[in-house]
Amino acid sequence: MTDTRVYPTLVRSTRGRASVLLAAGTLFALVMTGCSGGDEPKPTDSATATSGASADPTESAAPSSSPTPEATGSAITQTCGDLLTLQDVYDFNPNYGTAPNYSPSAGSLGETAATYNGLTCGWSNQTSGELIEISVVAPNDVLMTTLKHQADADSQAVPSYGTPPAVDGFFTYAGGVGQAQVFTEKYWVTLSTAAFFEPGDAEPLISTVLSHLG
Repeated sequence: MTDTRVYPTLVRSTRGRASVLLAAGTLFALVMTGCSGGDEPKPTDSATATSGASADPTESAAPSSSPTPEATGSAITQTCGDLLTLQDVYDFNPNYGTAPNYSPSAGSLGETAATYNGLTCGWSNQTSGELIEISVVAPNDVLMTTLKHQADADSQAVPSYGTPPAVDGFFTYAGGVGQAQVFTEKYWVTLSTAAFFEPGDAEPLISTVLSHLG
């Protein structure tokens, strides 16, 4: 005859082991779930930003370039009557007088002078209508250098117009027109007319104009 008092102990013992095994199984499942490849930690945005923002420490910003000064001229305060008075013109040639409604000839040095705030003046031969065109510009350093280089390339130097470097003179005769150019420390002066055939023809007027400019 079997002793039934043993069974409750066995049942409790079996249930206890089952509970332990169940708990262990659950814990293992949780551990495995936490180690799943699909839930691996990803780098944070801050880490990515730090990595992407790294730069070569030796790299420096390119230096900004300075703007090139503009070639220009200051306004001239003198008038045409200041450059040559009526008496000055009469002394040069009694047949010359003012030229009403004068404007610089196309392609002339006077036209160039007008684009740089220059003063342009004209005197006319009362018999032939022949013009003497005179212009004065007060160029800045950039324009002065450009104009001198151009005159040196296109004309012959004329020392008799003044003493370099205080006065640099040039002359050319082309297309039936004589052109004289004089550079002082402050001014670019031009004289153009068909009446100038050689450098000496312009000397009396150049001397007078320069004396009035000071």
